[in-house]
This record gives sequence, C-alpha cells and structure tokens, in this order.
Amino acid sequence: MIKSIRKFTLRTLRKMRFLPSKLYVKYHYEYFSGKKLNLENPIEFNAKIEWYKVFYRPKILTLLADKHAVRSYVEKKIGAQYLNELYAVYDNVNNIDFNKLPNKFVVKANHTNNHNLIVTNKNKLDTKKAKNLFNKWLSKNQYYRKGQEWAYKDIKPKIIIEKFLKENNKNSLVDYKFYCFNGKPKFIDVHIDRDEDHKQGCFDLEFNILPFGKSKNYKSISSDIEKPSNLQEMAMLSEKLADKLPFVRVDFYSINGKSIFGEMTFYPSDARKEFYPEAYNKIIGDYFILPKQENKNHVITKVN
Repeated sequence: MIKSIRKFTLRTLRKMRFLPSKLYVKYHYEYFSGKKLNLENPIEFNAKIEWYKVFYRPKILTLLADKHAVRSYVEKKIGAQYLNELYAVYDNVNNIDFNKLPNKFVVKANHTNNHNLIVTNKNKLDTKKAKNLFNKWLSKNQYYRKGQEWAYKDIKPKIIIEKFLKENNKNSLVDYKFYCFNGKPKFIDVHIDRDEDHKQGCFDLEFNILPFGKSKNYKSISSDIEKPSNLQEMAMLSEKLADKLPFVRVDFYSINGKSIFGEMTFYPSDARKEFYPEAYNKIIGDYFILPKQENKNHVITKVN
C-alpha cells in the first residue's frame, strides 16, 4: 500500500514540470527507476543524466539539440556531405507548399523528439490533417513536455522537411547510436526493424554484441547482424562531433555504405530507460565523468 501511494505521489509530482530543476529531477528519477537520486554524488548513468539536466548548461547544447541548427555545426566539424538533403524549413505550417515536394519525404519537428511524419506517397497525404498535426508539434516545448531536458528549452520551434532515406533490401533504417564519453565513442546502441518488429542491441566499436541492452521494453537482437562497411567512419565522425563534451549520443544512418548524420542528444530516453542487467547502470555510469563544479550549486555554462 505504501509503495502504491508513493508511486501515485511521484506520478503526480513528475507532471509538475514548473518545479525547480534540482527538486523536479529527484521525483522524475525515482518514478522511473524506483531509486533515490543523490545529486551531490550520482553514480548510475541515468542519475548522471539527471545531474546533466540541472548543472550542465553551455549554450551550445541548445544548438546541438536543435535538429535544424545542428546542421551548421555538422557542416563545420565533418562536412556537409554527411547531412541528409534538406527540402524546406517552416516557422508557419500554412506556408508549406506540398506541390514543390517530391512524392516521398520526411517531416520533423526540430525542437522535440518522436515528432516525425514519414510520407511515402504524397498523393495519399491528407494535407489539412498533416498541418493540424504540425501545429500541435509547434505548440510543444520539450522541456515541459518531458522531464526538463534543458537543452531543448529555448529552441525556436520549426518544421523541417528532409529527403526520405531508404537502404537497399531493408524495410526500415538501422539506427547506429554512438554513446560518446569525454569526446570518445564507447559503444553503439543499435536499433533495427522499427517498422515491423523493433529490436535493440549494444555493440562494441568492432561490432561485437555486448552483454547488456538498453531497456527491457525492447526485444533483443539475438543473432548476428551485418556489420556496416562504414562503421569505422561513423565512429570517427561521432568522435569529431562529440569533441570536448562530457557525454553526448551521436546518431548515424548507414545508407548503402554512406554515412548520414541523424541527431545529437544529451538525455537518452529522458533518463527513463535503464540498462540491463542492472549492474551495467553503474558500469556505464562510470564511463560518464561529470565536469567539475565550483561548488555543489554551480551551473556549468562553458564547454572546457
């Protein structure tokens, strides 16, 4: 009974996203992990992600989390050839000219996550319904929508339209998510078959499967999958993009051997999904060396 009451209380408190960050993340973390959060000495990976939300706030994080603005950073760091083709960017959905778009394209919100629309046949698209959906996206603020993910708070909402990507002989794209610590990729979180039978597995940089996974909510990749021919290139590019950052996840796609940048994120799964087996939450947490503060309440505003 006491546990049920506590869970209900935490469920209520985590919806109060106007609360001060240092207080809010404690409720958020306990609700999803069942553990208390010690902000003065976080140990596990997600605990350090919660610390990151509160205390690591260089302005460049806002640029890097913005799916449109980050393109300039990627172009400067590794080159425009690794960016997906951009068709259009809109502040106002009423300005979208669907007639100028190809038959297949992808629509995204630049300031949130999981706000995507994949269009594979424009002739079947209900444009009025689509514009209503895009307006809903633009009305959201990721900081208040999820768990106070600070990097998204001040991103100006936009709708971006990009080229539809397709890999030969595959129905859906494979996501290669490079977990980078102190500017170095440590392992890859791989997602396959998102559209049919979503599976996930963690791999080392030689593409050997590792003995842990990201969330039991996903099915595990239980057999060998093909190593991408450009794996070393994607790892190298991730390292360049992650330069000087204590932690960032850098996502790539491999399109028939060509590396295409996806996004950069500082709060994977909003610190809601734990690694398993349980011991790996600390093991991976140990990879994450938090930057030094001047005092326990100091907010870091510069990348060292």
